[in-house]
Amino acid sequence: MWGIKYVARFWYYFRIGYSTYLTFILGYVSTFVTVYYLAIKESPFLLTIFPKFLPFAVIGTLIGGPMSIIVGWLHLKRTPVYNAEADITVESNPYTYKASPGVWKDAVIPLLLELLVQLRKLSDAEGTLSIDEKKRIKEIEDKMQVLANGGYVGTPRKRF
Repeated sequence: MWGIKYVARFWYYFRIGYSTYLTFILGYVSTFVTVYYLAIKESPFLLTIFPKFLPFAVIGTLIGGPMSIIVGWLHLKRTPVYNAEADITVESNPYTYKASPGVWKDAVIPLLLELLVQLRKLSDAEGTLSIDEKKRIKEIEDKMQVLANGGYVGTPRKRF
């Protein structure tokens, strides 16, 4: 039986495929066609520079490609917009507050938990831990155990 999980996954795959690939190609081609046949064909001056569509599209690509790269780089490296996008992605990602499936949940978290337990035992046997240190280590152990069991630590964003 198809559950909401599969429908949500298919919906996500559809949006990525459609918005990233199909609409990109259609938008790219339709922009050149629209500009050429509605703007350049109606301007005698521009028509003398670009009498045919193909040279216009090639020159547009040669200019637009590097410009798009520069704008994308600026977006990622020099504006606060990408930082805001990353913040929202982290806030909405359920794995920000729990161990992701696979290596983290099955290997890394149990390893870290076991190391912590063994180090606590060694330090406890030597009597080098203060009461505050024991309390902090116990809190971390409890959180690691929650993660190892597939639970959440921290406060996940509320879903509406």
